[in-house]
Amino acid sequence: MPTLPSSRPASRPAIQDPRAIPVIGTDAHLPAVPREHLTPAALRERFLHPTMLEAELPGDGGIFPGRTTTQAAVLIPLVERPGGLHVLLTQRTAHLRDHAGQVSFPGGRAEPEDGSPERTALREAEEEIGLDERFVDLIGQLPVYRTVTAYEVTPVVGLIRPGFSLRLDAFEVAEAFEVPLDFLMNPAHHQRHTYELEGADDSGPLKGRRQFLSMPWTGPGLAVSNADPDVTLTSDASKEFFIWGATAAMLRNLYRFLQV
Repeated sequence: MPTLPSSRPASRPAIQDPRAIPVIGTDAHLPAVPREHLTPAALRERFLHPTMLEAELPGDGGIFPGRTTTQAAVLIPLVERPGGLHVLLTQRTAHLRDHAGQVSFPGGRAEPEDGSPERTALREAEEEIGLDERFVDLIGQLPVYRTVTAYEVTPVVGLIRPGFSLRLDAFEVAEAFEVPLDFLMNPAHHQRHTYELEGADDSGPLKGRRQFLSMPWTGPGLAVSNADPDVTLTSDASKEFFIWGATAAMLRNLYRFLQV
């Protein structure tokens, strides 16, 4: 999820601990994307014929209709490793006002000088994690994801050649890590959570049952900033990274795109 300032109505409570929201099941009944469809060549070919026009999970932007939207973009970095592609993700620092400690893609608000979602995604990736765009081969986009905070986020997919180094923005990014793409493209690892929405905006009360996905992953960190002193990951240490919310939704949309 991008680094975006919040425009959430103060009366709508945020989910403080998504792990505490009950899991109602997984999507293990759905097929995983075959490994032969998860190679760089197969992904390039798929994005040359982007037949999926609508996202399975378009976001919660419709909860508050009539609000002014802001354009944003994230980079979905697919790192080429000997054992297959890995998704490069970040965990935000714990002190941030919005989305503290959450797992996200590098990305953020579009600036006028960017000119395109691709430029926004590349600029934000360089600013947040120091990823040099010379190592990035952009191959396509996924459908726009609309957040409850009125951002229209374009996910930009890129293949990342090995040999890059990371330099994390210590204010925003606590650590970076990688997850095998085939793990995330297996719905058996997609957990469904439900909760009751209770809040209000200018139009009146908001109530109803809402859902979100999570994709917990246990593995080592790739790079660590000095922003959070309790983070002591090394390449040999593992912990659980709780991928949920907008980040999990965009990964689910990637799954659906690759299943077509």
